[in-house]
Amino acid sequence: MKDTADALKPKTITEYISNFPEEVQVILEELRASIKKAAPEAEETINYAIPTFTLNGNLVHFAAYKNHIGFYPAPSGIEAFQKELSGYEMAKGSVRFPIDQPIPLALINKIVAFRRKENLEKKKRK
Repeated sequence: MKDTADALKPKTITEYISNFPEEVQVILEELRASIKKAAPEAEETINYAIPTFTLNGNLVHFAAYKNHIGFYPAPSGIEAFQKELSGYEMAKGSVRFPIDQPIPLALINKIVAFRRKENLEKKKRK
Protein backbone atom coordinates (compact mmCIF):
# COMPACT_ATOMS: atom_id res chain seq x y z
CA MET A 1 0.00 0.00 0.00
CA LYS A 2 1.33 3.43 -0.95
CA ASP A 3 1.52 6.02 1.76
CA THR A 4 0.04 9.49 1.37
CA ALA A 5 3.44 11.12 0.79
CA ASP A 6 3.95 8.90 -2.28
CA ALA A 7 0.55 9.85 -3.62
CA LEU A 8 1.54 13.52 -3.43
CA LYS A 9 4.86 13.07 -5.24
CA PRO A 10 4.60 14.14 -8.88
CA LYS A 11 5.43 11.48 -11.43
CA THR A 12 5.99 13.82 -14.39
CA ILE A 13 7.31 17.34 -14.90
CA THR A 14 3.85 18.44 -16.02
CA GLU A 15 2.40 17.16 -12.73
CA TYR A 16 5.16 18.90 -10.77
CA ILE A 17 4.55 22.24 -12.49
CA SER A 18 0.77 22.00 -12.03
CA ASN A 19 1.26 22.10 -8.23
CA PHE A 20 2.34 25.76 -8.33
CA PRO A 21 0.49 29.08 -8.69
CA GLU A 22 -0.10 30.15 -12.29
CA GLU A 23 2.62 32.84 -12.34
CA VAL A 24 5.21 30.27 -11.15
CA GLN A 25 3.91 27.70 -13.67
CA VAL A 26 4.68 30.19 -16.47
CA ILE A 27 8.29 30.56 -15.25
CA LEU A 28 8.74 26.80 -14.90
CA GLU A 29 7.33 26.14 -18.38
CA GLU A 30 9.70 28.76 -19.88
CA LEU A 31 12.61 27.10 -18.11
CA ARG A 32 11.49 23.67 -19.30
CA ALA A 33 11.20 24.92 -22.91
CA SER A 34 14.66 26.50 -22.73
CA ILE A 35 16.18 23.22 -21.52
CA LYS A 36 14.37 21.25 -24.25
CA LYS A 37 15.60 23.69 -26.90
CA ALA A 38 19.24 23.25 -25.82
CA ALA A 39 18.98 19.46 -25.42
CA PRO A 40 16.06 18.22 -27.54
CA GLU A 41 17.02 14.55 -27.13
CA ALA A 42 17.15 14.74 -23.32
CA GLU A 43 14.47 12.79 -21.50
CA GLU A 44 12.20 14.28 -18.87
CA THR A 45 11.80 12.55 -15.54
CA ILE A 46 11.48 13.23 -11.84
CA ASN A 47 14.59 12.54 -9.73
CA TYR A 48 15.00 13.58 -6.09
CA ALA A 49 11.29 14.63 -6.31
CA ILE A 50 12.16 17.46 -8.75
CA PRO A 51 12.08 17.92 -12.55
CA THR A 52 15.12 16.36 -14.18
CA PHE A 53 16.42 16.09 -17.71
CA THR A 54 18.63 13.09 -18.44
CA LEU A 55 21.02 12.38 -21.28
CA ASN A 56 23.65 9.72 -20.51
CA GLY A 57 22.93 10.40 -16.84
CA ASN A 58 21.54 13.49 -15.16
CA LEU A 59 21.79 16.59 -17.32
CA VAL A 60 20.09 19.29 -15.21
CA HIS A 61 17.42 19.57 -12.52
CA PHE A 62 15.23 22.48 -11.50
CA ALA A 63 12.76 23.21 -8.74
CA ALA A 64 10.49 25.99 -7.51
CA TYR A 65 10.65 27.39 -4.00
CA LYS A 66 8.86 30.23 -2.24
CA ASN A 67 11.32 32.94 -3.31
CA HIS A 68 13.46 31.40 -6.01
CA ILE A 69 13.86 28.86 -8.78
CA GLY A 70 16.66 26.41 -8.09
CA PHE A 71 18.66 25.29 -11.11
CA TYR A 72 21.06 22.36 -10.75
CA PRO A 73 23.45 21.91 -13.70
CA ALA A 74 26.03 19.89 -11.71
CA PRO A 75 29.22 21.48 -10.35
CA SER A 76 30.79 21.59 -13.83
CA GLY A 77 27.89 23.68 -15.17
CA ILE A 78 28.26 26.19 -12.34
CA GLU A 79 32.04 26.32 -12.65
CA ALA A 80 32.03 26.90 -16.42
CA PHE A 81 29.64 29.85 -16.12
CA GLN A 82 30.78 31.27 -12.78
CA LYS A 83 31.30 34.78 -14.16
CA GLU A 84 27.84 34.97 -15.83
CA LEU A 85 26.19 33.54 -12.69
CA SER A 86 28.05 35.79 -10.26
CA GLY A 87 25.00 37.99 -9.67
CA TYR A 88 23.08 35.04 -8.25
CA GLU A 89 23.33 33.00 -5.09
CA MET A 90 25.32 29.86 -5.92
CA ALA A 91 26.51 26.67 -4.31
CA LYS A 92 28.76 23.92 -5.68
CA GLY A 93 26.15 22.47 -8.06
CA SER A 94 23.27 24.92 -7.90
CA VAL A 95 22.16 28.46 -8.54
CA ARG A 96 19.14 30.37 -7.22
CA PHE A 97 17.20 32.66 -9.53
CA PRO A 98 14.94 35.05 -7.57
CA ILE A 99 11.32 34.38 -8.47
CA ASP A 100 10.56 38.11 -8.77
CA GLN A 101 13.21 38.70 -11.48
CA PRO A 102 13.32 37.50 -15.09
CA ILE A 103 14.99 34.10 -15.40
CA PRO A 104 18.11 34.37 -17.63
CA LEU A 105 16.86 31.88 -20.23
CA ALA A 106 19.65 32.59 -22.75
CA LEU A 107 22.22 31.79 -20.07
CA ILE A 108 20.34 28.66 -19.02
CA ASN A 109 20.33 27.63 -22.66
CA LYS A 110 24.13 28.01 -22.82
CA ILE A 111 24.62 26.06 -19.58
CA VAL A 112 22.38 23.21 -20.78
CA ALA A 113 24.21 23.12 -24.14
CA PHE A 114 27.50 22.89 -22.23
CA ARG A 115 26.18 20.07 -20.01
CA ARG A 116 24.74 18.28 -23.07
CA LYS A 117 28.14 18.31 -24.78
CA GLU A 118 29.78 17.14 -21.56
CA ASN A 119 27.36 14.21 -21.17
CA LEU A 120 27.65 13.19 -24.83
CA GLU A 121 31.45 13.20 -24.57
CA LYS A 122 31.21 11.13 -21.40
CA LYS A 123 29.32 8.50 -23.38
CA LYS A 124 32.00 8.44 -26.11
CA ARG A 125 34.76 7.82 -23.55
CA LYS A 126 33.05 4.76 -22.08
